[in-house]
Amino acid sequence: MSAQPRTGSPQPGPPRPARAPNPADYRWRALAVCLVAGFMTMLDVSIVNVALPSLKAGLHASSDDLQWVLSGYALAFGLVLVPAGRLGDIHGRRAAFMTGLAAFTLTSAAAGLATGPGWLVAARFAQGLASGVLNPQVAGLIQQLFQGRERGRAFGMLGAVIGISTALGPLLGGLLIAAGGPTDGWRWVFYVNVPIGLAALPAAYRLLPSLHEIREHERAGGRAQGRTSGAARPEGLDPVGVLLLAAGVVAMLLPLVEEQQWHSRLKWLLLPLAALFLAAFVPWERRRQGRAGALVDLTLFRLRSYSLGSAIALVYFAGFTAIFFIFTLYVQAGLGYSALLAGAAITPFAVGSGIASALGGRVVTRFGRPLIAAGLLLVGLGLGATLLAVHLVPGREVGWVTLGPLAVAGLGSGLVIAPNQAITLSEVPVRDAGSAAGVLQTGQRIGSAVGIAVVGSVFFAALGPASAGAAGAAGGGVPHDPARWAHAFQRGLVVAIALVALALLVALYDVAATHRRDADAAADHSDDAPAAARG
Repeated sequence: MSAQPRTGSPQPGPPRPARAPNPADYRWRALAVCLVAGFMTMLDVSIVNVALPSLKAGLHASSDDLQWVLSGYALAFGLVLVPAGRLGDIHGRRAAFMTGLAAFTLTSAAAGLATGPGWLVAARFAQGLASGVLNPQVAGLIQQLFQGRERGRAFGMLGAVIGISTALGPLLGGLLIAAGGPTDGWRWVFYVNVPIGLAALPAAYRLLPSLHEIREHERAGGRAQGRTSGAARPEGLDPVGVLLLAAGVVAMLLPLVEEQQWHSRLKWLLLPLAALFLAAFVPWERRRQGRAGALVDLTLFRLRSYSLGSAIALVYFAGFTAIFFIFTLYVQAGLGYSALLAGAAITPFAVGSGIASALGGRVVTRFGRPLIAAGLLLVGLGLGATLLAVHLVPGREVGWVTLGPLAVAGLGSGLVIAPNQAITLSEVPVRDAGSAAGVLQTGQRIGSAVGIAVVGSVFFAALGPASAGAAGAAGGGVPHDPARWAHAFQRGLVVAIALVALALLVALYDVAATHRRDADAAADHSDDAPAAARG
C-alpha cells in the first residue's frame, strides 16, 4: 500500500522515518513475565519451609540434611547475586533472565526426582544458583524499562506478587502435601515450578528486550527508559573481584545459616576471615574503577538514597525474615499444627504485605522515605500486638488471636520492601542496575541469615534443650509444653522488633537529613532573591 504513486492531492506530510524498536511499547507485558519469575522463586522458598516434615519422612533425612536443604539454597543464592547482576548489565538482561529461568525450572524438576538427601541437597544448591542469576535481572529490567511514578508502580506490583506468593506458598504446600501423601507430597512442592517455568520461557523470549534492541533504541534517541545514564564504562566481569566477594559472602553466611547445626565455636572464626576478604575486595574494586571494568561501582554508595536504602534493607530483613522462622516452629513443632494450618496462620501477614505493596508503589514517588518510616512503625506496632496476643493466649488458639496483628504488620511491611527498593535504586544509572540490585539483594540475604541466627539463638535458648530437640530443624515433632514454646517465641519476637526499630531509626535519619537539606536550599534561595532583585 505504501508503494502507490503520488497524486496531486494534498499529502498529509512526509513519510515517517523507520523507528528503532522501543522497549517502552511493550514494557508492561515484559513486566508481567518478570512478575511470573518473581512469583515462582518466592513461592519456592515459602513452600519448602512447610514441606520439611514430609521430606524428613519421605527421604529419611536427618536434621543436618534438612538444614542443608535450606542453607544450601541460601548460600548459593547469595553467592551469585552480584556477578549475575553484572553479567546482565554487560551481556543483556534477557539472556541472563532466560538462563536463570531455564536453570531454575530444570533444577526444580531434579529436586522433585531426588532419591536421597544428598541428591536433594545438591539440587537445592543448583536451584539457589539459578535463582541468584534470575533475581537481579528482574530489578534491572524494571530500572531499564520504567521511570518515575511508573517505576514505583512496577516495583509495587513486584512487591505485591512477592506478598501473594509468600501467602500462597504455605497454603499451596499444605494442599500438595495433603494430596500427595506424607511421604511423597514434598516432591510436588518442587514440581509445581516446572509448568510455570515452561510457560514463562517463550514469553520471556518474545517480550523482554534484547541487548541489541535496547542499544538500537538508545542510538535512536528514545526516551530514557532504556537509555544508559552517564559515560560508558569498560565492560568486564572482574574475576578477581568475583572470587574475593564470593569468598567473603560464603565465609560470612556459612556460620550464620549453620548456627544451630554446627556446634563448634570454631565456626565463628569464619567471620573475621570474611571481613578480610571483603576488606581486600574494596581497594581492588577501587583500582578497577574506570580501567578494565569493576564488578561493583563503589561510587554508588556516595548516593545517600542507595547507601541508606541498602542499610534499611539489610536490617529490616534481619528482623522480618526471622519472624516467619520462629512462628512456623512455634505453631508446627510446639502446638502441633499441620503444614496447612501453619500456612494459614502466617497468611494474614503475607496478604497484608501484598495489598500494601501495590499501594506503596503508586505513592512512593510522592511521599519518599517518610512512607517507609511509616511502614516500619506499622510493622513494629503489629509485632508488638502479636507479642501481647501470644502472651494472653499461648495455646492452640494462637492462629486466631494473631490474625489481626500479623495483618497490620504485613500492611506495614508492604510499605517498606517495594518502596525502599524503588527509592534505593532511583538514582542508580541503568548501566549498573543489575549489579546494584545484586548488591542490595546480597545485603538482604546477609540480613536474613543474621536475623535467623540471632533471633533463633534467643528462641532456642529460651526453649531449652529438650524442647528444642523436638523442633528438629523445623522437621516437626510431638508438641511439648505450650507455655514454654510461647515464652521462647516471645523472647525471639522481642529481638525481631528491636531490629525493625533499628531500621526505623535509619529511615528517620534519612528523613531528617532530607529535611535539613531542603531547609538549607530554601534559605540559600531566599538569601539570593534580594540580590537578584537589586541586580
